Amino acid sequence: MMLALIVLGTSLASLLVVFGWRAMRRSSSVCFILSAQLLLIGFVVYFSRLAEPPGHRAEAPGERNEVGANPSKAPTIGLPLRNLKAADLRDSFNELHHGHRHEAIDIMAARGTPVLAVVDGKIEKLFVSKAGGNTIYEFDNSHTYCYYYAHLDRYADGLSEGTQISRGTLIGYVGSSGNASPNAPHLHFAIYRLGAKPRWWKGVPMNPYPILLANLSGDYRATESHSNTFR
Repeated sequence: MMLALIVLGTSLASLLVVFGWRAMRRSSSVCFILSAQLLLIGFVVYFSRLAEPPGHRAEAPGERNEVGANPSKAPTIGLPLRNLKAADLRDSFNELHHGHRHEAIDIMAARGTPVLAVVDGKIEKLFVSKAGGNTIYEFDNSHTYCYYYAHLDRYADGLSEGTQISRGTLIGYVGSSGNASPNAPHLHFAIYRLGAKPRWWKGVPMNPYPILLANLSGDYRATESHSNTFR
């Protein structure tokens, strides 16, 4: 697809140059020359942008052009913070944050509030980024979904990549690392549906808000595991 766009853009630009040169031989109109130059630049810029790969998000691994998954296929998860209430949640999935769609929700909480694993799974990646700060990528056991926790103050003691964890296990603490405001500590929480070849940095973003809201109205409540011994 990218190659086709590049070829098409190059072909149109070449045609413009040819016809422009012929017209210039018949007329020395300055206006035409300037118009031709502007159109040529426009074609090159437009098709160059179309040919760019989607790239990776600064805060999370999702693909920019993907929307959320079908709500009927949404995963059943626990809650990332203890004593979480519906009033604590706000749907910011489609808001623009730092120039791009948020594709996550921010849960405001005091610095140092325990962050809990929302499913049984494995710590796939511990990653420190300029935007997300201290982050955790957790895969569920079926490698269907990736759960992303960002702006953490620190990780739980003993947590490491490859750690097997249970839902409700303490994995970190709320903070404001990365590009979060020091005066507004919060948990940046995202969910991604993984592909056939699961990668921690790539997935289809799903809106966590209705998923967490549904769980709050059900029987799921965040409870910290009695044992934080990692496997």
